[in-house]
Amino acid sequence: MKIVALLPALCLALAPCAGAHGQVPDSGRWQELRYASEEVALAMEERYISQVVELAAQGRLDEDRSLLRRLRAIATGLLQAAAELKPESAQWDWEFHVTSAPEVDAMCLAGGKILVGAAFVGRLMLDDGELATLLGHEIAHAVAEHHRETLSEALLLVRPYALPPDVMLERLDSDLSLQLRLSTLNHLQEREADQLGMVLTHRAGWPGSAMVSFYRKLAAGADGGALLSAYPTPWSRQATARGMARLFGE
Repeated sequence: MKIVALLPALCLALAPCAGAHGQVPDSGRWQELRYASEEVALAMEERYISQVVELAAQGRLDEDRSLLRRLRAIATGLLQAAAELKPESAQWDWEFHVTSAPEVDAMCLAGGKILVGAAFVGRLMLDDGELATLLGHEIAHAVAEHHRETLSEALLLVRPYALPPDVMLERLDSDLSLQLRLSTLNHLQEREADQLGMVLTHRAGWPGSAMVSFYRKLAAGADGGALLSAYPTPWSRQATARGMARLFGE
């Protein structure tokens, strides 16, 4: 099933003509990819290991064993769906962890490293279908190689400097002007992760009603967002979920 991109003109504008290119699974959007996927995954893995080691040292990693089992069970079907769209993802070293750290909602780094906040899941009282939608969104970021694309676009913006991915990550963390210049791309990626994530969730056998319910709960718990929030508005995400559910025939 091919999902038509919501912002085709913007997608074209974000795909420069020079350099290596890739395509997002399902939508076919072209991407600028100047870094190799392996070096980006390595840089992200080092950052991820540092984070989970710190959480483990604080006693805040994988305490909720029941939630961890739920995540891993639900992820099985989602990863199978991901491999159908992006075969190489079947070879990635996927990891799933939960944390009680209150500042963590959910995140996925390049190469399939996923961390989910237990407090976030509990606050929204997510059932399995809604949790699958959350995981689908995070897995979609990895499948679409959004971190690789962001670093590649950042590299183009800081030319003529040729920075390795770990250095570029540090630059992105500290350079507010660079973050602002990439905000349009980040917004597009979040919308894309919503759409592709729901495609993965549907292919894994979860109903569209669970997707609509997840984004409704997310909207109800929204706090208005920060200045640099890359996410679409809660209301537009709900509308997208309803549209995708209809597309899936539900």
